[in-house]
Amino acid sequence: MSFTRRQILGGLAGLVVVGIGAGGASRYWLGKMADAEAGHDYELIAAPLDVELVPGHKTEAWAFGPSAPGTELRVRQGEWLRVRFINHLPVATTIHWHGIRLPLEMDGVPYVSQLPVLPGEYFDYKFRVPDAGSYWYHPHVSSSEELGRGLVGPLIIEEREPTGFKYEKTLSLKNWHIDDEGNFVEFSIPREAARGGTAGRLSTINGVPLPVIDLPAGQITRVRLLNLDNTLTYRINIPGVEAQIYALDGNPVEPRPLGKEYWLGPGMRICLAIKAPAAGEELSLRNGPVRLGTLRSVANNDAPSDWPKALPANPVAEPDLANAEKLNFNFEWVGSVSVNVDNGRPPSLWQINGKAWDITDKTCADRPIASLKLGQSYIFELKNMTQYQHPIHLHGMSFKVIASNRHKIIPYFTDTYLLGKNERAQVALVADNPGVWMFHCHVIDHMETGLMAAIEVK
Repeated sequence: MSFTRRQILGGLAGLVVVGIGAGGASRYWLGKMADAEAGHDYELIAAPLDVELVPGHKTEAWAFGPSAPGTELRVRQGEWLRVRFINHLPVATTIHWHGIRLPLEMDGVPYVSQLPVLPGEYFDYKFRVPDAGSYWYHPHVSSSEELGRGLVGPLIIEEREPTGFKYEKTLSLKNWHIDDEGNFVEFSIPREAARGGTAGRLSTINGVPLPVIDLPAGQITRVRLLNLDNTLTYRINIPGVEAQIYALDGNPVEPRPLGKEYWLGPGMRICLAIKAPAAGEELSLRNGPVRLGTLRSVANNDAPSDWPKALPANPVAEPDLANAEKLNFNFEWVGSVSVNVDNGRPPSLWQINGKAWDITDKTCADRPIASLKLGQSYIFELKNMTQYQHPIHLHGMSFKVIASNRHKIIPYFTDTYLLGKNERAQVALVADNPGVWMFHCHVIDHMETGLMAAIEVK
């Protein structure tokens, strides 16, 4: 059964929630909240939702709220985010809060931080958000299918103080695995998973193919671009634009020109300041040579504004590079044909330091690939020993990109780094968040065919 926009906006009226009450809530908690009395600010329902991606045809998506991508959640930096998540899908799921430094019990990884939320049940996510910026949320269960069907959404953490931006847009990029009539096709094909990943055929912005996005003429608009796709790396370019980069993956940088293009891998985000041209003019937002959408200038009566100053830095601990311990991580192709992949087990195609993750093995996280000392600084040497790009993402902590053998690096903090083919890069961090954290490629079918590991901090 699919729901209409009106039914979902209506909230919990008529919704039967099971698994609650004596023993129900405790089924989920593998950790303990500091503030057990905190309420919730959002009721977020995951449910089937019919959307029109191909004109005249219905796609049976899954959505967080009344749209796919899902409801934009907003909270101010330093405050609580309290979400009652209600699962009205036919399958189990969770929510992972991508890029957020939070307690392990809120991280949404099944059998590591919580049990999956079964159909009809709910789970309360409650945590403070330490960093401002552009983030997103998605399941960490059957990720190829669940993200592929639309279970993604933006999470915007607003700065504590005004930033000088009067106008703002959030643009969620998503590629869909559908045919010419809007029906879903395979989300992961093994021969593609062994290469760059299984791409869909239709790209959208905020769920709309080739949209027109209005910007106030002559004004500077903060444009948040979020790549919520399973697979695609977008070569973002906007010919003829006056644009400055203000943040990468949630963390501020010293403003600098967008330049020719920016490679935005799955899970990555970029915050631009765009000065719109005269009213009536249009700009093409593109992925390489392919148009994704149109930025159209519309008349407004406001006085021209200046470029805002740099955004305030997030309170991420600065690693001590002189005393940091160095760890090597090799991202490799397995180099052999998988056997015994019946019973729903995916093929083993990728590995980190010679070990391939098995997403069907609930005990994988019991064997972390590295154990870090709480409070210690580390330098990770990331070596891509393949011919394909890998957006490498770490849960629970931010790291600082400090060097690459392929690019000139202006050091910056992030949670996801696009590791190019045959690239060697160095990132540094302070291991300041205790727990067992996932460390993986965010090309989803790379992750699901081995390119994931656990890192323990204790």
